[in-house]
Amino acid sequence: MSVFTLSQAEREKHLLPQLAELTAHHRENSEGYERILSSLGIARDAEFASIADLPWLPVRMFKTHDLRSIPESEIFKTLTSSGTTGAGASRIYLDKDAAGAQTKQLGATLQEVLGNERLPMLMVDTIGIIKNRRSFSARGAGVLGMANFGRKHTYVLDENDHPDVEAVKTFLATYGDKPFLIFGFTFMVWQYLYEVAREHELDLSNGILIHSGGWKKLIDRAVDNTEFRRRFKEDTGLTRIHNYYGMIEQIGTVFLEGPSGNSLYCPDFADVVIRNPETWEEQPVGEPGVIEVVSTLPRSYPGHVLLTEDLGVCNGIDDGDWPGKHFSVLGRLPKAEARGCSDTFQGAAA
Repeated sequence: MSVFTLSQAEREKHLLPQLAELTAHHRENSEGYERILSSLGIARDAEFASIADLPWLPVRMFKTHDLRSIPESEIFKTLTSSGTTGAGASRIYLDKDAAGAQTKQLGATLQEVLGNERLPMLMVDTIGIIKNRRSFSARGAGVLGMANFGRKHTYVLDENDHPDVEAVKTFLATYGDKPFLIFGFTFMVWQYLYEVAREHELDLSNGILIHSGGWKKLIDRAVDNTEFRRRFKEDTGLTRIHNYYGMIEQIGTVFLEGPSGNSLYCPDFADVVIRNPETWEEQPVGEPGVIEVVSTLPRSYPGHVLLTEDLGVCNGIDDGDWPGKHFSVLGRLPKAEARGCSDTFQGAAA
């Protein structure tokens, strides 16, 4: 069942009451969140006319404040972001219900491009990234979360972070004649899969690549999204490529690239608002601004309306591969912390 079905008008009608209820829920159950909203002068009985009217938290708040809406005794899993500066890492608290919901909705989102069958899977990472099952980095959480949607997992990197070319060749010889899943963070996919596949003339034409994690290192190599897709197609035969945008502070919600590329789409339980960085009003289509991400999933912590540190632009509404807004990420805000998941990777050179 698709989760890319709601027009923007239907989405607003469907999500707004749920998000308003979540705002009230988090005020009731998170003392820190209640203090923040009260300090902003937002009354407990405030009404919101649109999704864009909902109060947002800067995503950085999760680095400096311990925000949760569940008792400590109900914490099932704690996730940490890949913070690289003195601001520290975000800490996200999940109870069992929240952990189950985020896995279920991530699966529903990815089924749009993967289908219902669990496919053999190439993981462009090392198995060492998921050794600690209770407390994960952003990268480890991403790898483990995606592992649920594949089978016969083969890791592209050995435990010393070097490409295991023979393992990849064996995987392709066994499973490469039918659809298979590839997952990794963008820079690692380029360095440890694309460059290895090109060098060894590997055929990835039956693969479906899901990737994320920032473009900074690739832009330095003059590789943008269009070039990334072109080179994979020409040199490896891989054409089914889907970038996604998401963050550990809104775990389980991903904004998935459509089949035609270069635009990200909101699943039915989420939305995006592009805000003017001076007035904080919503920007019209085509005008860049700061990305706000909205999701009905976060119930164990107040992460349902978050202002990111990324710049983006809404490319259109109800006129793309799937209904609703579709948008592009343009990069980090000036002076914002560079904390892309893949950019924290310090692996050996291929």
